[in-house]
Amino acid sequence: MNGAKGFTALVVLAIGLFVLLNSIYTVNEVEQVIITQFGKPIGEPVTEAGLKFKTPFIQEVNPIDKRVLEWDGAPSDMPTKDKLYISVDLFARWRVVDPLQYFLRLRDERSAQSRLDDILGSETRNAVAKHELIEIIRTTKDRVPLRDATLVSSEQNTDIGSLVPIVKGRQMVEQEIYRAAADKVGVFGIELLDIRFKRINYNESVRPKIYDRMISERRQIAERFLSEGNGEAARIRGNRVRDLNKIQSEAYREVEEIRGLADAKATEIYASAYNKSTEAVEFYEFTRTMAAYESLIDDSTTLVLSTKSDLFKYLKGMSSTD
Repeated sequence: MNGAKGFTALVVLAIGLFVLLNSIYTVNEVEQVIITQFGKPIGEPVTEAGLKFKTPFIQEVNPIDKRVLEWDGAPSDMPTKDKLYISVDLFARWRVVDPLQYFLRLRDERSAQSRLDDILGSETRNAVAKHELIEIIRTTKDRVPLRDATLVSSEQNTDIGSLVPIVKGRQMVEQEIYRAAADKVGVFGIELLDIRFKRINYNESVRPKIYDRMISERRQIAERFLSEGNGEAARIRGNRVRDLNKIQSEAYREVEEIRGLADAKATEIYASAYNKSTEAVEFYEFTRTMAAYESLIDDSTTLVLSTKSDLFKYLKGMSSTD
């Protein structure tokens, strides 16, 4: 009899312990809990951490993460306003701020991620379609691009390497997507904290065309440099010929001046040397006349001279010798 009472007591104790354990639950610091009874939410969400109680067996605990969560979308191809197909990869951060609304509409994080895929993907596609590619790639409209100094070294090259002016920039496009998506995800009890472009790339089908256009632009720049180089080379060659002719002309003038001064000096020396006496004058006349004969007379020369000519006076009395 005592054994039966002891067994009954153990059974009652076990059932009581089981009921007690089923009535107690804990809420973690990073969680918030929705209590449901027969699948329907009961009472207010439990947001404070600690040991809590519920009705056993008929009520269930549904934990919801209250930390900042990550959404990482898959790359998606979409057209820009200037008809360029690009592959856009996004990421966002969000958290649950209304757990009851979140539970009623989505139930779990998997459903929330799926709904974020739809909403953020749609808003991103709308924003990209309203802007040109340069607006999405450039960080801000005030950013000054780095440019090669050789491309802006002359006034003729000021348009090379310059970027198309933009109105907004990537940050403002991201803010547009954020504002449009935040209102739509808010009805699910979700707060969208931030959204960013992770990667933007050309679609595979348009990459060859883009590369061909880049090659064509580089070739145009190369041809412009080549043309300017040929023009500069022609100018340098022209300046070289001009400078050479100038140098030769100045050198010839200087040579003639030196030669004239030398002749004048020689004449002065001759004059001072041969005018010292009558004999010196006569000797000078004789030597100059002989030099003149040498330059004027040869085997085929015939001279007709007056007997009073200065050249003839030294020929008087001369006889030919065989």
